[in-house]
Amino acid sequence: MATKKVSDIDAPKDAFGHDELASAVADFCDRWNIGVSHLATDGAEISDRLTHCVNSYEKAEEHIQLSVQGVLQSSTGSDPGAS
Repeated sequence: MATKKVSDIDAPKDAFGHDELASAVADFCDRWNIGVSHLATDGAEISDRLTHCVNSYEKAEEHIQLSVQGVLQSSTGSDPGAS
């Protein structure tokens, strides 16, 4: 989507043989291009947010893992979870 605009598929006005039809197609392609642009932007935003969520989950999981290891590998006394 980033390399090919929808407006690029539009044909020259004389190819339609009718000015109103050519204008309608040009208007449609312009609007379609705006819509595709918004979809691409929204898709990138969704991707960024999902990446942020993954990073947050990974950090939380790492924190939990380190906390559990700290409890299980306590240097003072016996394992508190062994009872």
